[in-house]
Amino acid sequence: MKNLYFLLFSILLITSCKNNEISTTTENVKISEVDYIDVDIKYATGFSINSTDTGYYITIKNPWPEADLEYSFKLENGNSTNRIPEPDAPQIINIPIKEIILSSTTHIPPVVLIDEQSSIIGFPGTDYISDNSVRTLIDKGRIEELGQNQTISVEKVLTMQPDLVMGYGIDGDNPIYESIQKAGIPVIYNGDWIEKHPLGKAEWIKLFGVLYGKEKEADHIFKEIEKEYLETKKLARTLESPSVIAGATWKDTWYLPYGNSWQGKIIADANGNYIYTNTTGTGSLSYNVERVLTDAQNADIWIAPGQYTSYRAMEKDNSAYSQFDAFKNRQVYTFALNVGARGGVTYYEEASMRPDLVLKDLVKILHPNSLPQHQLYFFKPLND
Repeated sequence: MKNLYFLLFSILLITSCKNNEISTTTENVKISEVDYIDVDIKYATGFSINSTDTGYYITIKNPWPEADLEYSFKLENGNSTNRIPEPDAPQIINIPIKEIILSSTTHIPPVVLIDEQSSIIGFPGTDYISDNSVRTLIDKGRIEELGQNQTISVEKVLTMQPDLVMGYGIDGDNPIYESIQKAGIPVIYNGDWIEKHPLGKAEWIKLFGVLYGKEKEADHIFKEIEKEYLETKKLARTLESPSVIAGATWKDTWYLPYGNSWQGKIIADANGNYIYTNTTGTGSLSYNVERVLTDAQNADIWIAPGQYTSYRAMEKDNSAYSQFDAFKNRQVYTFALNVGARGGVTYYEEASMRPDLVLKDLVKILHPNSLPQHQLYFFKPLND
C-alpha cells in the first residue's frame, strides 16, 4: 500500500535558481506572553489560526479526503493561569512545545527550517528520513523508533509523554491516535498532503511556527518560498508549452494526477501542457496503459515515472513504455534517483515544503534554456 501512495503523490519537485536553501537566519524575535500576532493564511485550506490573549485558537479542517469534520485546539502560553478547560472545550496545548512525535517525513522539513529538530523525540520508520541533521539525532539515539507507518507503538508514546503528536490519517479509522488522545496527549492531524495548491502545502510551516513560538520566523521563511515560486511562475508564462505526461503503472493500472490537483497545478505553473489538464476530482486518475498510450504517445516530456530509475527497467516491466515519444527521445525525468543515507526518497520528504524548488526543476526540464543558474534538485534524467 505504501508504494501505491508513493505513486499517487509522484509528479513534481524542487530546485533553486539563486540558492537551494531557504535561510533561517531571521532576527530572533521573542513574543511576549500576551503579544500573539495574527497569522494570515493565504493558500492552505486545511487549518486556520486565530490569536487570543494567551496564545492561539487553531482548527484543523478535513484532514483526509472527504473527512467533513474539524478538530479544534487552544494553544496557551505555559505560564497562563487559565488552565481549567470548560466542558466540551477544545483541548489545550501548552506552547511553545518542547518535545514532539512526528509521523510523516513531510513533517520533517518545516521543523528543520525553523531549527527545532532537537525537539523530535520519536518517529515511525526512521529509515525513511533523509535530512542530515535529523539523521544525526537518530544515530545518537535522540529519536526513538516507534514502529512502521500506522503501527505506532502506543505504549512507547505514553511512556515518552510528548507535548504533541503530529499525526495523519487517510480516513476516519485511526484507533492508535484515538488511544493516544484518550491518554491525554494531544494529536494534531496534519493534512498538508491533501492541499491542492502547491503553496498551500508549504504554508503548514505557519502552524509549526505558532506551536514553537516562532511565528515570525515561519512567516519569513514562507514568504521567501512564495516569492521564489511566484517569480518562477511569471518567468514560465513567457516560454513555450511542451506537452507533459506523468506517472506509471502499478499492478496494470496507470495512476495520474487530476488537472486540478496540486501536481496538475504545478505543471501548469511551469507552463507545461499536461495531457489531462482538464480533468477534475480527488485522489488520482486511473487508466489502463492503452488509454494513456492513445492520449499521450506524442507527449514531449515524461515526469515522475513512479519508482523507476532507468529506461531498461521500465521497458523490462512493460514494453508499452517504449512506444511513447518521450521514452524514445530520452525525455523521462525521475525523482527516485535522489535518496538519503538510508534510501529514503528525498522527494517524499521535501517536495511539499519546497514547491519553489519543485517548480524550478520543472521549468528547467520543460524549458532547458531557462534558469541557467539552476541545478536540478529532485528530478534527474532517467538512467539508461
